[in-house]
Amino acid sequence: MSKNVLIISSSPRKNGNSDMLCDEFLRGAADAGHNPEKIFLRDKKINYCTGCGFCNTNDYTKCSQQDDINELMDKMENSDVIVFATPIYFYAIAGQMKTFIDRICSRYTHLSNKEFYYIMTAADSSENTVQFALGEFKGLMACLNNPVEKGYLFAGGVWQKGDIEKTPYLQKAYEMGKNS
Repeated sequence: MSKNVLIISSSPRKNGNSDMLCDEFLRGAADAGHNPEKIFLRDKKINYCTGCGFCNTNDYTKCSQQDDINELMDKMENSDVIVFATPIYFYAIAGQMKTFIDRICSRYTHLSNKEFYYIMTAADSSENTVQFALGEFKGLMACLNNPVEKGYLFAGGVWQKGDIEKTPYLQKAYEMGKNS
């Protein structure tokens, strides 16, 4: 069965290590017959959550801010599979991803029964590097209705643009996408 796959990248670098992993996940998903789409948060206007409470007094159907969050939430609601991709900065997700996750508040109750994957890159190669980032994703999952965490890919030891090409991680991202 064909799935709608949405890849949300918080990488600030075009053609960087995280971006290349997203492309391989996308290629694998397409080869499996799915309908993948990749979105760069850097290309979107996403304001910080102001905590105004508008969303929770309007049945979590909209946000009071006029930016790109409603478009992204529509795409998430229409997806079967959602991939969050982020570089790791100081052992945490990139600020762009955190701001986006905070804004999911406006319609998080509409994200039921979705499959989730995480793609993370870091200069540090220790597996412990991803623990805080995974905690942030798991915090979001704890608030959703029946999320299915399918797995994550941590590509450690990649700092400079293109370092990922010298690793097996591109193939792993492709396989993850193909098996999504």
